[in-house]
This record gives sequence, structure tokens and C-alpha cells, in this order.
Amino acid sequence: MDTEKRSKKIKSKLLNKYRLVVLNEDTFEERFTFKLNRLNVFVFSILSVIILITSTTIIIAFTPLREYIPGYSSATLRKKATLLTYKTDSLQQVIAINDQYLESIKKVLTGDVNSVDFNKDSIIKAAEKDNRELDLAPSREDSLLREKVTLEDKYNPLVTNSEVSFVLFPPVKGTVSQEFNIKEKHYAIDIVAQKDAPVKATADGTVIFSEWTSDTGYVIIIDHSNNFLSVYKHNALLTKDQGELVKAGEVIAQVGDTGEFSTGPHLHFELWSDGYPINPSSFIDYN
Repeated sequence: MDTEKRSKKIKSKLLNKYRLVVLNEDTFEERFTFKLNRLNVFVFSILSVIILITSTTIIIAFTPLREYIPGYSSATLRKKATLLTYKTDSLQQVIAINDQYLESIKKVLTGDVNSVDFNKDSIIKAAEKDNRELDLAPSREDSLLREKVTLEDKYNPLVTNSEVSFVLFPPVKGTVSQEFNIKEKHYAIDIVAQKDAPVKATADGTVIFSEWTSDTGYVIIIDHSNNFLSVYKHNALLTKDQGELVKAGEVIAQVGDTGEFSTGPHLHFELWSDGYPINPSSFIDYN
């Protein structure tokens, strides 16, 4: 009985009707009248909360207004961040390759050759091939073919002079004390010159190495066009740093007597083409 009375009492409270009247304060005229009960008010409140939550969710998820809410980033910023991530990854790979290349050069210059893991693009790989005393002299048939092709290209309008000429600037004036010799593994020429004489770049290029080594003293290496590398060793000091651009004939160092392998003031000058050592005397006159 008590339970039934209690349920009836709750039901009567929920269903009892109330009137909400809006009056004009001056004339006491009824302007609006609402008939309500507690159940209607409860249901209306629940529906209002649900609609408010749903609307807010839709606005945040599917409209640009979410960009103004703390913690959300715009689509443009996310796109830029993604592109920057890709570019950063690519640059890191390029830097890693360049660091590996420069590290190989440093190990060669310091004499730590046995521990270097060379690939096909390494300049030391080329030196190892030449150590097997390859016969680089052209055969008679090859000479005849070269002469024939030269005569054909002489009157070919598609071949320009820039494709067949490459002039190198003498790095220093002096006397050649030791010639280029593959059999003796001397992949350079030694030029005796006055101490502190200016050493000049043999061609336009970019400095890829400019540091001190214990064996060859102050060394500078320049990367030129046409896949050429020029190497200058035993300098007294260096005037260019790694990464700098140089012009042909520009002073890059001074003749010195640095390094354990030096026997007096001179320049140890090397030329490399496509990873192979070549005789600088074939291109440059030092007198």
C-alpha cells in the first residue's frame, strides 16, 4: 500500500499541470501563457542538452570553425607540416651521403685506407684498379678510330667547341720534381716552388675538403665541372673553407712543407676524372 501511494504521489507530481504566464508589468495584461508539468520540463531539458551536444560535435568535426578551438590545427598547417617532413627526410639522406663521401676522402688523406669500405664511385676504388698496372696506352685500331671520329666531328654543326675543350689553370709556377707514375703509385706531380708562393685553383669549382692531415699537411680538394677533382697537398696554409666557390686562378693556399711525407717546400698536385687519376702534365704547363 505504501508503495502504491508513493508511486501515485510521484506520478501526480510529474503530471500536475502548471501555468506559466507572462504579464505586462504596467497593465497586467497577459501576453503569453504556457501550460507545463514537471515531466514536460524534464523531457524538454533532456532534448535541449542532446541537441546542443550533437550540434557542437558536428561543428567541431565537419566545419572550419574547429580551427579556432585550442588544440586543433588547420588543414593548411598540417599539409605544410607533411611537406616539410618529406623535405627534411630527403635532406637528411643527401647529408648522410655527402658525409660518407667526405669521410672516405678524409680517411684516404690520413692514410687509413685499409679500413675504408669503398664503393664503385670512390676515388680510391679507381686507384686500386690502376694498381693492377693496367695498360692505358691506346691500340693502333683505337687511334685510327679516334682520328676518324675527330675528322667527322670537325664539320658537324651539332658539336660545339665547349664539348671538346677544357682548359686548366696552372696551380703554381715551378719545377716538376716528380712526375705522374701509375706503376709507382704516385698519382700526382710534385712541383718545387718558393715557400709561401700562392697556390691557385686550376678551374672553377667548389671546395669539398679543406683541413689538416698528419701525412700530407694542409690539404684542399676542389670539385669541378666535367667530373673533375683537383687535390693540393703539403700547403703552408689554406685560404678557402669547405663549401666555398672558387674561380680559376683564385688563390686557395700557400706553398708549404707540411705533413710527414713532405721533403721540402713543394706542391703535391693531383687530378681525378670520373674517379680515375690522370696526369696533370697532359693539360698544364708549369714552367
